Amino acid sequence: MGWSHPEISLEDLMNLIKGFIDIMILASGYQSSGFEATWDPLNIKKALQWGIFFENVLTSISSSHDYQGSMEELDAALLELRANPCFPQGLRHLSSATLARARDFVLKQLVHTLPLRDMHLSALLTAAVETDLNDLGKTKIDSLSVYLENLMLKNKPLDLQSPHSFLDIKMKENSRDNHSQFIIEELSKRQIGASHVFSVEKGLDILSESVKHIKWPGSDSSIFEKKASNRDPSLEEKLVELTVWNHWRSRNLSYLLDKKTLRLVSGAKLIFSAPTAQWIQVFDHLKYSAEAQDLLEIIELFLLGCILRRWSHVVEIFMSVSYDLVPISKKYHELQNMLQGRSDLIHSKEEAVKIKENEILEYLTVLLQNKIHQLWNMPPVLVAVAIAS
Repeated sequence: MGWSHPEISLEDLMNLIKGFIDIMILASGYQSSGFEATWDPLNIKKALQWGIFFENVLTSISSSHDYQGSMEELDAALLELRANPCFPQGLRHLSSATLARARDFVLKQLVHTLPLRDMHLSALLTAAVETDLNDLGKTKIDSLSVYLENLMLKNKPLDLQSPHSFLDIKMKENSRDNHSQFIIEELSKRQIGASHVFSVEKGLDILSESVKHIKWPGSDSSIFEKKASNRDPSLEEKLVELTVWNHWRSRNLSYLLDKKTLRLVSGAKLIFSAPTAQWIQVFDHLKYSAEAQDLLEIIELFLLGCILRRWSHVVEIFMSVSYDLVPISKKYHELQNMLQGRSDLIHSKEEAVKIKENEILEYLTVLLQNKIHQLWNMPPVLVAVAIAS
């Protein structure tokens, strides 16, 4: 039992996998320094060759007598590699099954994680077409005609009543390694996802705009205005308080529903889902070189990180709570209790989330040393909810 590949040791294979991981990090579109990673057709084809290599290794393992033992050894080594706190979280699903389809994995990384600029898309399609033609040229005389037929066949609906349907199915199965078609399918998936995001953003714009002009329940000031005309100082004060309250709520709700805010929420969720050691390393590098505006965005990210768990709850409260004549001090304590979502029953998962929030808040506390005044530049609702205690 155990690893039994005749041509490569498990240690050597793992070293190659680490090199493959570095390539996949570059496929995200950026170098470790933060500068943009440039991909041309030649380098994309080299990345595909890496994928083909791992596919061949996994195929040879699956044909050996000790297939199960070798796969278990490989997956155990990959599990240990992923357990490293510095392992890139975007590749945390890397496994023997992933490596068995490494070419698809490479292409998916290049299609879905990069900002698809024209230059990159052109390089990606050029590399795919050249690779397909080169592969067909090894076995076919008129490789271009075969290539075009395969692409057309992919888009041709099957007629199951046709006497040639079985042959058509077989031809489709044989053309599944067509890199160009795979990229077209992945681009279609990406386009569908982008279309859904666009629809959500459009709806969000409409909602945000309506928030600015909405007449909130309990905000009818006509009664106050009529009575205030009798020169009752207390009613005049209540009218001012009502106006300030509705303006404050609308302004903060507009912030919560703003597209930029939601992008930051998404970014904060991604960043703080990583092991603590990883995001601390990132921000340690940033905070010393950050300019004033960058520092404000870092602080905002940390404040958002403290309330990710309660985000929907916060929005619901601001949508539902209306003005009344309850003293401000009582309203503050009620709102604070609701925002914190206190409960006597704390599950282990919730406890883990609270530990993560405390780690974020502790780092923020250190970051704000001698800079506490920067909180005045933050939206009031964000500061109030994130560090209400």
